[in-house]
Order: sequence, then C-alpha cells, then structure tokens
Amino acid sequence: MAKIGQKLRELRSRRQLSVRVLAERSGVSHSTISLMERDSVSPTLDTLQAVLDAMGSTLTGFLSDIEKRDSSPFYRPDDQPEIGNEEGISYRIIGVNHPNRNLLFMKETYRVGADTGKVISHEAQEAGYVVSGTVELTIGTRIKELHAGDAYYFDSREPHRFRNTGKTEAIILSAVAPPTY
Repeated sequence: MAKIGQKLRELRSRRQLSVRVLAERSGVSHSTISLMERDSVSPTLDTLQAVLDAMGSTLTGFLSDIEKRDSSPFYRPDDQPEIGNEEGISYRIIGVNHPNRNLLFMKETYRVGADTGKVISHEAQEAGYVVSGTVELTIGTRIKELHAGDAYYFDSREPHRFRNTGKTEAIILSAVAPPTY
C-alpha cells in the first residue's frame, strides 16, 4: 500500500486547513485524518475521496504522482504476493509495488484438474504464455487445449475459463491490461 500520509498532510497545509476544519468539511473524524496522515491506517477509497473532495482535490490527481518507498524493478519470490488461491489455482502478482502500474503481470499455477469453474469476463485484454503443462482455454464458444510454448491473447470482455486438463501442474505467465482482474 502506498504511503499517502505525508502527501495528505502537505496538501492540507497548502490549503491552510487544520485537521479539525478538514474533519468538519469532509465528515471524516479528526482522529481518522490524523491516523491517515501518520500512515497508521489505510483509508477506504470513500474516506480518502471525502477528505480530498473537502480540499478541492481529486483522487486521480492525488494518487497519480505518489511514489512508493520500495519501487525496485526487481522482485524476489517473497515480493510476489498471492492475489487469489481458488480450488488448486495460485495467482502470484509481479510488480505489485511498482508506482502507477498499468498492467497486471502474473504467474499462474494450476494443479492437476484445477478449473476456474465459472466463465468470467471483465473490461481488459489478456495475454499469456504456457510455460509448462496443459491448459484448456475457453473463450466464448471456442475451446483450445494449450501446451508448453503455446500462447493466447484475447479481449477479456469475452466470457472465458481456464482448466488444467493435463497430468502435471500447469504454469502460465500472463498479463492483463488494465489491471482489472
């Protein structure tokens, strides 16, 4: 999570507002604003939006230039958090702390028989490369079994589903843009 406290405090100071006046204007308690400015609490988007609205700022503008403390371009295994673990499926995100990330890059691991289950769709484009194993990919009415070395690229608004149909674990490196999954 980005550390927003210092930037929030600077914005409040530029507006020459006390914490109490900002609390009154935003409807957010002064203690919550104080905790936000000290990075002691991660506010909800609604709370942050209320505070920014009270200062005449926008969420997009506020977040657009926040740099994260650790914005190294290198990621060890411990720096690749799991963002989902369904029935035998592991999704590891790469670049989670990269500032202004516009792409979701993942290592997907499917145990034998693992299946995303339902057909899903979302506003994005997806691409992937099968590193190992066999994965059946359904896109709309088209079904294709992909093996190591095969790849895909499609509009994620089309209903789609992934399933490991092989006899070994399957690994896919994938990208979703914008990062909507």
